[in-house]
Amino acid sequence: MNLTPVLRAEALKVLTLRSLCGTLLSLSVVTTAFSALAGSSDASDPDFDPLFTALSGVMPGQIAAIAFGALVVSSEYQGSGIRLSLAAVPQRGRWFAAKLAVIAVPALVVGLATALAALLAARTGLGTAADGLSTGEQVRGVVGCGLYLMLMALFAAGLTTLFRSGVATLSTLIPFILVVSFVIGDAAGAAADFLPDQADQIVLYQTHEGTLGPWTGLAVTALWAAAALLAGYWRLRRRDA
Repeated sequence: MNLTPVLRAEALKVLTLRSLCGTLLSLSVVTTAFSALAGSSDASDPDFDPLFTALSGVMPGQIAAIAFGALVVSSEYQGSGIRLSLAAVPQRGRWFAAKLAVIAVPALVVGLATALAALLAARTGLGTAADGLSTGEQVRGVVGCGLYLMLMALFAAGLTTLFRSGVATLSTLIPFILVVSFVIGDAAGAAADFLPDQADQIVLYQTHEGTLGPWTGLAVTALWAAAALLAGYWRLRRRDA
């Protein structure tokens, strides 16, 4: 089977499952709302960074991106749906590529639109505190935020394929991001920049002191996501449906 009909079939699955569309909607609403609230923060704080403040809603919003990536894959393992999918598309690599495409594209598109909305909402509250942001920095923040959310969704998709369980993925990633990453970050110092979520966040800062820069940070997270996807594909290839 050619890739085009496989892509069409996978896209139809996403569009017809309300939970998946609802997850993307919650990503947008939560990210924009939290960024708008952050816009009222105290600009006199010595650690204040106007770009990061404006896009800080992505911290809770990324949970929805992770849930989206996990749910798109885990839905296949409910009711032995994976058997039907692989019976229709015996080429597992082609099926997996189509599955990743229908995760990456919506996550990126929604992520970019959400980042722009979050930035505009937060700037309203920040007022003159955001006047120092250049156009290039704001474009970089919006694009980086979209890529951030896409990579986290793909990271979750890879782990879900490896674990064959969305619950296992969410139980691993969400506590790691909300608790473990911060604890490790406080203890590890600059080395924490190489954690998947911490590396991604560098692109959201106007200025950042550390080993990695905005785009190299995204590259580190992309490597984490690639490792998870390769591990998931290995499990998909070696295990019967």
